[in-house]
Amino acid sequence: MAGTTNGGGEAKPATAARIYDYYLGGTYNFPADREAAEKMMQVLPLGPKLAQTNRAFLRRAVRHLAESGVRQFLDIGSGIPTEGNVHEIVQQVAPDARVVYVDLDPVAVAESLELLDGNAHADAIRGDLRDPQSILSHPQVRALIDFDRPVALILAAVLHFVPDDEVAYDAVGTLRAALAPGSYLVMSHATADEGERPQDDLDVAHEIYRQRTATPLGLRSRSRLERFFAGLDLVEPGLVWLPQWRPTPDDPQYFTADPKQSSGLAAVGRVP
Repeated sequence: MAGTTNGGGEAKPATAARIYDYYLGGTYNFPADREAAEKMMQVLPLGPKLAQTNRAFLRRAVRHLAESGVRQFLDIGSGIPTEGNVHEIVQQVAPDARVVYVDLDPVAVAESLELLDGNAHADAIRGDLRDPQSILSHPQVRALIDFDRPVALILAAVLHFVPDDEVAYDAVGTLRAALAPGSYLVMSHATADEGERPQDDLDVAHEIYRQRTATPLGLRSRSRLERFFAGLDLVEPGLVWLPQWRPTPDDPQYFTADPKQSSGLAAVGRVP
């Protein structure tokens, strides 16, 4: 992105959404984002590959749900628009599928709205996962999403930016309570489970996010992630490492030999 300051001339601080965009090879990032991303890559050099592997899971999951008949998608923590967005994938399957993107970063929302210009079945709003009721009651969400019918709730690579367990479980519980039977929860999450990353490296990564962004990083174990899906019917193959969730030949092949090196777990659960 050519611009490096906001309207008042003040340099933009880094955000998780724009760091992720940088990892994906996007252009909607600023010097602070690139600097933070490069710092992260000094201790976690696989950062871009991790981001691309997570993005591939998201594409597979939403395509599966669209092909299964889901026609409404609420993507919270959607980030900066990149190739293979949720609306592009699901509207290839069903042109009338409805998608609402939600992100805390105003740049992510602005770029999403520009991308969606002229698309009557998709919208983007600024919202905070930690305040789920404001998302559920937002007029633009209500205009497109009918919560009396099945909805795919997408929380891809966002819950690890809500490190407080009480806040995270309460937020997901509120969102789940709004979903009709036949809805789905799509989630991916960075994990420190099973020792796939040295703890010292993880501590440094946490500190970089704490110092340079407003979105602190908090990893969770497999057992803590399973709590988000309590009472849901997990779609096969269940809660697995990112490359293991219904892989296709077109996916990045970075971690196929050792899936836990992807550092992330993913699952899709159905509301009974």
